[in-house]
Amino acid sequence: MPLKTKKPAKKPAAKKKVIKRKPVAKKKPAARKPVRKPAKKPAAKKPAIKKAKIIGVITHYFPHVRAAVVKLKKPLSVGQKIHVKGHTTDFTQAVGSMQIDHVIVNAAKKGAEIGLQVNSRVRENDVITE
Repeated sequence: MPLKTKKPAKKPAAKKKVIKRKPVAKKKPAARKPVRKPAKKPAAKKPAIKKAKIIGVITHYFPHVRAAVVKLKKPLSVGQKIHVKGHTTDFTQAVGSMQIDHVIVNAAKKGAEIGLQVNSRVRENDVITE
């Protein structure tokens, strides 16, 4: 018969502290109060925005001579102030030199394609307004 070996004695397990919790009292739902809508204030008047009258659209630009080809939607004359506006373009100038088929003109009618001397670089589809 084999000899019995003595097993090491187990330490008694430490008692866990039991934390007693108080029961949470359930809150009764509060009675809903009627919601008051704020009184309507008179709408503030927006400043009147003038719609810019489109004179024409740039169809081409020649950088060496700083000239643009413009398809006119309204008449244009030399000395008239114009505003060129585009994605990266935004400047104002007076019309100084204008040509139709390499002939200098003082005025151009609606529908004409003109060559216009510009002060700054412009791009296709930039809009010319008053």
